[in-house]
Amino acid sequence: MILAILQARMSSTRLPGKVLMPIQRQPMIVRQIERVARAQRIDKLVVATSDRPEDDAIEAAVRREGIAVFRGSLDNVQQRFIGALDAHPADHVVRLTADCPLADPALIDATIDLCLSKGADYVSNTPEGHAHPKGTDVEVMTAAALRRAAAEATTKEAFEHVTWDLWNQPERWTCAWLPCFPDQGAVRWTVDRPDDYAFVAAVYDALYPANRAFTSDDIRAFVAGRPDLQDYGGDRRA
Repeated sequence: MILAILQARMSSTRLPGKVLMPIQRQPMIVRQIERVARAQRIDKLVVATSDRPEDDAIEAAVRREGIAVFRGSLDNVQQRFIGALDAHPADHVVRLTADCPLADPALIDATIDLCLSKGADYVSNTPEGHAHPKGTDVEVMTAAALRRAAAEATTKEAFEHVTWDLWNQPERWTCAWLPCFPDQGAVRWTVDRPDDYAFVAAVYDALYPANRAFTSDDIRAFVAGRPDLQDYGGDRRA
């Protein structure tokens, strides 16, 4: 059983409420769910949001799409993941974040396959120097590794970033990485700021009406033909 957990909250520091900002007449998180649902290797998707009142709107939007929701601590995201895993038992967990409406289902599947084939505790597609674009980030781990990391966690970084101890202490775990050649780690397809949102909305407006399953290659081709968007979808340092 492979469980994808999509973490979401309304209280983003740089762009509050971004997960519900509209893209092609639907909340951004709904568009991301639509893309994630195309991954063939995921058995179940659950959205993990906080138990704060401001996140009631996330639960309502997600449940309208028939997606399960787990609610827990705002600050201890790691325990929120453990709660979601307790509610939906699985052998492997895929960690996704709800600021990535250009998530790539093929990359999700490839990262899962690498974790399974290597028998790894943890796999990521963002290795230093060979990362995929920001906004297509995928982390896959065994449920046992996630539980152990949570049981041993003592730092704010671990509570907030969920997999901190897994990727920050690779000597303690069996880790593997899905590289990208050439390195695309400085390419921003994530939504942290208003200009990121404008870029993603432009991508959807151009590609989605003709092909709801547009790919990362389609995005690259679109950006290549739009010099005015190079600063947004090209090699832009965070």
